[in-house]
Amino acid sequence: MTSERPHPDPRVPGDSDPVDATADDAALLAALRRTWQHVDPVPAGFVDDMVAAVASADLGREYALLTLVESDATSAVRGDADMLTMQFSDGQTSVLVHITPAEQGTRRLDGWVDGEAAEVRLLQEGDVREATADGGRFSFDDLAPGIARLRVLLAAPPVDGGSTELLTPRFEI
Repeated sequence: MTSERPHPDPRVPGDSDPVDATADDAALLAALRRTWQHVDPVPAGFVDDMVAAVASADLGREYALLTLVESDATSAVRGDADMLTMQFSDGQTSVLVHITPAEQGTRRLDGWVDGEAAEVRLLQEGDVREATADGGRFSFDDLAPGIARLRVLLAAPPVDGGSTELLTPRFEI
């Protein structure tokens, strides 16, 4: 059987009181900080570089999340609670897409492109559908729910000589 003895008082008679110990600790830590600042200083521009790196980390994902907007404002007017609006852009050409439920569990996709589009293709699970973009507007009916992407083929390259096609990331219909 063990007997428990109380822990001895760590203070020795004549030691400084706890308030002085805290001041001594602060002085010791300040001296240690000065030593490290002298021996191994923070590289010039390091703080600014880290702020920029953290701020720009995963910008593509944030942009995709910001441009994915569920439109509840127009759903009350049309009665379509499942209407979805998305915008895609490559910096030169933009595509706006509305997806609404249709009959028998299918979906309808209406889209608008701001460039001179010659053709729009919907790629969905091995199936390719094509539509013309009359005045920048295109649509696809009777789409099965699933993952898809759009390929917009431009009639002419942008003025600054960019790409003649825009391929969207995958999205759910």
